[in-house]
Amino acid sequence: MAGRIRDEDIALVRERSPIADVVAEHVQLRNAGGGNLKGLCPFHEEKGPSFNVTPDRGLFYCFGCAVGGDVIKFVEMIEHLTFGEAVERLAVRAGIQLRYEQGGYVPKREQGERARLIEAHRAAAEFYADRLSSPEAAAGRRFLAERGFERADAEHFGVGYGPNEWEALTRHLLARGFTAAELVKGGLAKEGRRGPIDRFRGRLIWPIRDSTGEVIGFGARKLLEADDGPKYLNTPESPIYKKSSVLYGIDLAKREISKRSQAVVVEGYTDVMACHLAGLPTAVATCGTSFGEEHIKILRRFMFDEAGRGEVIFTFDGDSAGQKAAERAFAHEQKFAAQTFVAVQPDGLDPCDLRVKQGDAAVRDLVAGREPLFAFAIRNVISRYDLRANEGRLAALDAAAPIVAGIKDTALRRMYAVDLDRWLGILDEQFVIERVTEIARRPPAAGPGVPGQRGARGPERRGESGPPDPGDPRSRVELEVLKLAVQRPALLGPGFDSLGSESFSRPEHAAFYDLVLASGGTAAGGHGGRGWVDRLIEGAPNDTLRSMVTRLAVETLRTALESEERYASGLLAALSAISVDRAIAQVKGRMQRLNPVDEQQDYNRLFGELVALEQQRRTLRERAAGS
Repeated sequence: MAGRIRDEDIALVRERSPIADVVAEHVQLRNAGGGNLKGLCPFHEEKGPSFNVTPDRGLFYCFGCAVGGDVIKFVEMIEHLTFGEAVERLAVRAGIQLRYEQGGYVPKREQGERARLIEAHRAAAEFYADRLSSPEAAAGRRFLAERGFERADAEHFGVGYGPNEWEALTRHLLARGFTAAELVKGGLAKEGRRGPIDRFRGRLIWPIRDSTGEVIGFGARKLLEADDGPKYLNTPESPIYKKSSVLYGIDLAKREISKRSQAVVVEGYTDVMACHLAGLPTAVATCGTSFGEEHIKILRRFMFDEAGRGEVIFTFDGDSAGQKAAERAFAHEQKFAAQTFVAVQPDGLDPCDLRVKQGDAAVRDLVAGREPLFAFAIRNVISRYDLRANEGRLAALDAAAPIVAGIKDTALRRMYAVDLDRWLGILDEQFVIERVTEIARRPPAAGPGVPGQRGARGPERRGESGPPDPGDPRSRVELEVLKLAVQRPALLGPGFDSLGSESFSRPEHAAFYDLVLASGGTAAGGHGGRGWVDRLIEGAPNDTLRSMVTRLAVETLRTALESEERYASGLLAALSAISVDRAIAQVKGRMQRLNPVDEQQDYNRLFGELVALEQQRRTLRERAAGS
């Protein structure tokens, strides 16, 4: 066993792993003011950005799904790693050699499983790329040249060649210290009758990378007639490769996708290469599977997907398979906030073939001539009917109406109903609109979302689940005071420390107050830097309070920087006034139980307390209002 990573090394990993840089490898972040950044949460679906990052404190928090933590926690969650594996991953990124409590440096064979598999894939990618220049790989080089790719292009995309031998890669990686079990588990080899053999043999190889640029799998294209396998063969599912969550080219395209708020989805590795080389660097492709939910999440994170901006453009072959792929994409259309389009070359050429035959400009023109996905789906359905006869037009209307009825935006639905009338040649807009409206009122059909069953895709974007949001003013004041105790404790000073936990109405607020005092109070917090937040997190007795620390450290203060001191004073006054309100209610209750005549002395004493408390309340409320 490797033992426990030394605490000082973990601290160094945190220090040298800026959270904004690490998160930006997975999510597009934008300035949210107050030193914060925001983006779409990578851990749940949402329309608007509720995922916040505070670089100064090294924390992230999503106000939609209530998850948060430091840079190590983020890598744990986004990569599905253990704490130790996440530290190792960040250490490699930062160039830090970790030390373990049991002494010395850890041999490579004792590193985390994911790190080992990533390293094996990196070595395999180098091996394949090196073999592309060998005499045996002539067929692979010819394949690339026939499709307009030069040597520099192959190097840019990391294209390689798998020797047509049983154990060429296996021998190479075993000699590098990897085990046969690791090669099989990672999908680089498979079990043969006499031990592990190479999975990819005699094929052109494309490395598949995740958004951070790490090689996690491969796609291999058949070159030899004697190869009885499929034309394309991909890495099987493994601890690091999930085909439904991978987009080929995302590592090269992510920055341009973020910059342009555009993504072009193509069907193959060569199509991605052709688009990038033709001046469309936002192109990506799925890897041996249909475009689906997880792919949408990846694109939305990098596009900063918001209504009214951004484009997702699907390109498909003009054949029947391409038409079916387009229909599958249509089933997911309304899961994007961005506009969705289809670009299909009339002669059926894919982007790679189009570039070879007509040049780079033709590829750019293909995407520029995109058609809205709704329009494409509707036209595709009505093209199956004979529109020269009334019977054909009515049948086409009944077939296309469910697609139009499934459009959530009522104004857009009406506009497409008008278009449908024009495309069918019925020339009775009201008749078509009424037909569409009638279908839209029907309960959604059960089953997978397909054209005509758009209601089956699940609930419309809902208010995101998360921690309870107290609706009463008192709870809001308490939270703001506690937020200041995390972010600006010096502004609260002794006034906060003397409040007492009974000043807080909610148990979690009182527990949080006790945590602040147990951590040294506002004097220990100073100006609320990263060290203070770390101290609170370390001192928190449970996950609920740790999450609350993270949330309050990331959440923006509701005041401008220049008025923070007055704001803090006012909040303390407001919270104190609430406590005085409770004291007043208690005194009044005791007075009501007294007889003013028989118990005059006690009654007069309580009356004096009441007058003093009401005066104190007026003073506090004036101070709170003045801030």
